Amino acid sequence: MGPEHVAYGMRASYGMPYVTPDLVIAWERGMVSPTSPELTALAGVLWCSPGELIGRPRTLREHRITRGLAPDDVARVLGLEILAYLRMEENNDWRGTDRQAAALAELLELDLPDFITVTGREPRLAEHLRSAVTTRWQAYVRPVGKIVPLDRRLLEDALQELHRQYQGQMVATLSWGSGGDNGASASGQDFLDRIVDNFWTNVQEITG
Repeated sequence: MGPEHVAYGMRASYGMPYVTPDLVIAWERGMVSPTSPELTALAGVLWCSPGELIGRPRTLREHRITRGLAPDDVARVLGLEILAYLRMEENNDWRGTDRQAAALAELLELDLPDFITVTGREPRLAEHLRSAVTTRWQAYVRPVGKIVPLDRRLLEDALQELHRQYQGQMVATLSWGSGGDNGASASGQDFLDRIVDNFWTNVQEITG
């Protein structure tokens, strides 16, 4: 099916007269994201489930859709007003209590990395991790532990390894002479850009 066929199906079968081939192409390229009703209609036209269109879910809305849950169901379980919950989804801004966050994790079957992302703690975690690898990692065991509920010894091992990897990469880049300081800077920045993924990889390797 071409974009024009998809757009026609959404207009004719789902009453969305504004859907054009250009809009479908924008969805395909990730330039914009379809709303929940649009995603449902898109899945209907393509004869699949909404979850199949998402790939690896990242946001609160994507995790809910992947689990096949309606917003009302999630709001009811969490004890939230539906409009308040929908605002959290729309703005990707979790504002629930710790108890509600725990209920959300159970309902959506979130693993720890996804839980940290969905509840909006990832930017703060990334900030602490960047500081840990560029300065003294020992000073960040406690701050990281407040965000990530893991055993202290495990956190220490993961942060120490993360620090070793970053510092080792910087030294190796300078030793290779690939662009001098500029090469080290680019290599180091790439590591810092992926700092959260690198952290979870270390945690998985230590626990696995």
